[in-house]
Amino acid sequence: MNPHGTKSMFVSRNSLKWLPAVVVPAVVVAGVIALPLQAGAAVDLPDKTPEQVLLMVSDSTVTSFSGTVEKTADLGLPNMDLSAGLSPGMVDQMSESIPEGMEDFVPGAATTGALTSALELFSGSQTARVYVDGPTNVRVQIKDPLAERNIVSNGSDAWLYDSETNTATHAEIPSDLEATVEEKLAALKVLAPSDLSTPAQVADRFLAEIDPSTTVSVGADGEVAGRPVYELVLTPKSTETLVESIAISVDSETGLPLQFVVRAAGQEAPAFEVGFTSIDFSTPSADLFEFTPPAGATVEEQEIPSMKDATDARGEFGELVGAAPVVTGEAWSTIVEIAAESVPAELSDNPLVAELATEVEGGRLLSTSLVNVLLTTDGRVLAGSVPVEQLQAAASAQ
Repeated sequence: MNPHGTKSMFVSRNSLKWLPAVVVPAVVVAGVIALPLQAGAAVDLPDKTPEQVLLMVSDSTVTSFSGTVEKTADLGLPNMDLSAGLSPGMVDQMSESIPEGMEDFVPGAATTGALTSALELFSGSQTARVYVDGPTNVRVQIKDPLAERNIVSNGSDAWLYDSETNTATHAEIPSDLEATVEEKLAALKVLAPSDLSTPAQVADRFLAEIDPSTTVSVGADGEVAGRPVYELVLTPKSTETLVESIAISVDSETGLPLQFVVRAAGQEAPAFEVGFTSIDFSTPSADLFEFTPPAGATVEEQEIPSMKDATDARGEFGELVGAAPVVTGEAWSTIVEIAAESVPAELSDNPLVAELATEVEGGRLLSTSLVNVLLTTDGRVLAGSVPVEQLQAAASAQ
């Protein structure tokens, strides 16, 4: 078994830029599905430090795989169709605020179920089949009761299909998108500090940066999807957070993360877990990344802005989101406050909010085991992985 070698740390988004490109589609896949993970019998692997496990991830050469992914969320929310709270009025309001040329984006997303998929992350369980070949070819088949949703991307085309409604959304991926992203990544690499020239140096910096707030350790060896794994555990030092720990299971042979588990303080069952229950590292068939809508399907065309168009529209979107949120606290105790003028006008009258929120001093509270959201009486919204008392104190301090 592994020793509990530790270093503490605060997770920096920039510190993760050295992770292999294949992890990105894997994380995206996990983000669009809603999944119980089953750990196998304990195994005994050679001892490794947290730095060595991080290096396994950075050195991973996996570019192709397929498997079954499952997710479960136990945040204390009812297992329900959360998207029912999106009223037609809210869709109309958002549509009017979208910059010229993008008017159909919000209602299109709502009617094709994209918003539903996102909200499902907070409630219940789902299973999906995942196929990945390189950084551009991705297929996700999300299993619904008596139906299936498919998300397919091959670098030039992207499809979203819902068998229940027999509707499909198609988008052509601009040819300049991938090239521009690669150019920006190359430029960032050239500008990287000299002390970050190797994965080992990046791992050391990553651990050093998060040292003030988090203990990082290697937990017990285990098994996920029939494969032996190392467990990298991040434990907050702060007692003012709802998060108890985050565990990442890393395949001992390939370095690919296979499972992600978040535990909430005071809750026995994991609050959120997502990962593989089976995985195959052979290259998926090329035809899996092509999609033809079934006969009779309704097809909507959706335009993806090119990098230039996205840059030109940035100012307009800035006006859409309004004032920047106010961030207080740090690390695991961070609180984000959104000004009243930046909160959708119908949020306070939303029937879903009315059903889930409870009256507390200073407003109404949407509470889960990992995140609390305070809707103040003056229209502000404060959120964080902290007890409600901290949100109330932050609201009163403004």
